[in-house]
Amino acid sequence: MSWIEEVWPKKKPRQAHDARPVPDGLWDKCAACGKRVFSESFEKSWKVCAHCGHHHRLDAKSRLLQLNQGAYYTLIGEEVKTKDYLNFKDKKPYKQRLVEAQKKSGLSESILCARTKLASTEVVVAIFSFDFIGGSMGSVLGERFVRACEYATKHNLPFVCVTSSGGARMQEGVIALFQMAKTSMAVAKFKLTKNPFITILADPTSGGVAASMAMQADIIIAERGALIGFTGPRVIAQTLREDLPQGFQRADFQLKNGAVDMVVARKDMPKKLTSLLSKLTYKHATEESL
Repeated sequence: MSWIEEVWPKKKPRQAHDARPVPDGLWDKCAACGKRVFSESFEKSWKVCAHCGHHHRLDAKSRLLQLNQGAYYTLIGEEVKTKDYLNFKDKKPYKQRLVEAQKKSGLSESILCARTKLASTEVVVAIFSFDFIGGSMGSVLGERFVRACEYATKHNLPFVCVTSSGGARMQEGVIALFQMAKTSMAVAKFKLTKNPFITILADPTSGGVAASMAMQADIIIAERGALIGFTGPRVIAQTLREDLPQGFQRADFQLKNGAVDMVVARKDMPKKLTSLLSKLTYKHATEESL
């Protein structure tokens, strides 16, 4: 041993088990930039990355809370329950998928319909849950959406729908496809009231949902970065055998090509909705008083 080692003895290398463990759930990883974000801050920002601004998917209950800022709400259509009409089975029985989706999302189906208040305006909202079998549109979603439209018509209220869906639910076959016509007819009847119908297209909005009620609103808002289109870009690229433009079918692309009216960041959505509803409902009230 040299005299240097006697004066400054070598420290034992730190073992892996000596490191302080990081508690589970303390950090989240951004799906876009890959950077870690503090979970508590991530939740407070409604799952928007602080580094790159990427909008991660938001569950239906959190979406409602973000829009109504904790105001009261009354659920609509919860009495309608899902049935396995076809006794469908792929890798799992459809009934098993439903039970798992209910546990995962905390909802009874892939849509949450309610009467609530956005700032000072009473509205009816319908919010899709992508956590529930990809926000797919089955018979119950269609029926609850129709009942929400009818409720808004009966009580003379504006209607706001937030979509996030892969399209029709394949486990219900043609019954799911029927919901495109059913929901479109409900929107057409609701529009006769002259109350505003606003849709917010969250990531993703595709398939039969994009081909029906999502694109039939008076005002169509796209959430920043959302994928919007009937068929996904990968399928289109494979079919055409061509490279697609940068950002194809994303919110800004759809705005540039006239498919949506505006692109709004999640943090600005409550304020933007409040502004639109106050203007649109004032105009409607003025017309009725003439």
